[in-house]
Amino acid sequence: MTDSKNIIYINNKKVEVTNVYHDITLLDWLRNYHKITGTKEGCAEGDCGACSVIINKKNKEDSKPINSCLVRLGQVIGSNITTIEGLGCDKNPHPLQMAFSNEYASQCGYCTPGFIISGVSLINSGKVVNNDTINDAISGNLCRCTGYSPIIKAIKSVSNRKTKLKKIEIINKEKKVRFGNITYLKPNNLKELKDYLEVKSFQFIAGGTDLNLQRPIINEKESNIICLSFIKELNFIKKFKEKIVLGGAVTIENFLDSVRSKMPELIEILQRFGSPQIRNQGTIGGNLCTSSPIGDLAPLLMVLNSDINVFGKNGVKKTNIKNFFKGYRKNILKKDEIILSIEIPYPNKKNKMFSWKLSKRYDQDISTISLAINIQTQKNIIKEIQMAAGGVAATPKSLDKLCKSMLEKKLDDAIDFATENLDKFIQPISDLRGSSHYRLEAMKGLFRRLQICLRQDKESLSIMEV
Repeated sequence: MTDSKNIIYINNKKVEVTNVYHDITLLDWLRNYHKITGTKEGCAEGDCGACSVIINKKNKEDSKPINSCLVRLGQVIGSNITTIEGLGCDKNPHPLQMAFSNEYASQCGYCTPGFIISGVSLINSGKVVNNDTINDAISGNLCRCTGYSPIIKAIKSVSNRKTKLKKIEIINKEKKVRFGNITYLKPNNLKELKDYLEVKSFQFIAGGTDLNLQRPIINEKESNIICLSFIKELNFIKKFKEKIVLGGAVTIENFLDSVRSKMPELIEILQRFGSPQIRNQGTIGGNLCTSSPIGDLAPLLMVLNSDINVFGKNGVKKTNIKNFFKGYRKNILKKDEIILSIEIPYPNKKNKMFSWKLSKRYDQDISTISLAINIQTQKNIIKEIQMAAGGVAATPKSLDKLCKSMLEKKLDDAIDFATENLDKFIQPISDLRGSSHYRLEAMKGLFRRLQICLRQDKESLSIMEV
């Protein structure tokens, strides 16, 4: 049973969390315990957006949309949650709800609450509302009957109708939250974290967008979940002359915002990392710790020669990201260690950065392959090059040997060499996302894309331009 002191604000109303006897998602708690049913379950894995809600964790007005199916109730104790019911009702509808009606942007209506949440979040964000920002805002929301044109029209029609959500001063002192056999531990700093590392049987969680899909809702074994997202030393962004340093619990969305001016080449790949709902919850450290061979961040950080600072019982140590991955879903971290921060050098001003991802869908999809390139050419000769790929080995792979073979060659000769000899440097497997042959041929295509970009002096060449 939960402690009666555990509080969540739902649509600005204080709610005590009681009578919850097992681990449960925020979505299920809203629907089954409080009959707040405007928030829907579609895919239950963060893909359709029907479960979207707005969350405010830190007393800020810039609230963010997240997928309520991907967070467990223990993660959001002390937060302020706004559902579609909190934005408007039939007697007092939100302007965007009216716009959806006026523009015929809702048909069966199942997906509509999620679209409203995403649209309101965009309008409230202060960003310019145009086709690009709308497409990104609703990239995590699926509609199967209305079509997207009337939805886009509806959002544009009220783009100047910012809705000020009530700011609630949230005070949550509870460090332990228990649901059945699962106890959530919430340290606020590294000192408190170190104390929790002494408990028996624990697991770390940051955003949980990956872990919560893997672990069962009902767990018969006693387990402690240490929440990292509240630790202040993991939630910082510092910009220096030559590099940017980010705490391990910095979200992908905040990472994206922090590099807009210094590394705009990364924007597209970071947006395609997932929808705003995913990016607002998922963290840099969490993405690296999953150690997936198709993780989108690793190739980027590899070609920038990034360093990872690791924290554990024995203090802090530093390692280069190229030494971080040890095998399929394996890395150098011990059970009691976490990623404290990531140091990312800015690329040389003479260099050009490219990062591409191929997947079955443009948005909201896992990579089949990806390629990141940091390159400098002079008079059509390659003077410096770093490349790293995802989806071609058991781990994200730095293509150092291939890069060495391409140095000091003319661009066309280097690309020809890479495409003709690629099978000597990578041996991708076949799986449901693509065969080994497809991955090899697709990677060759990315090298040709690099050739076109450098010939035409383009900053990038999106798959949407091809």
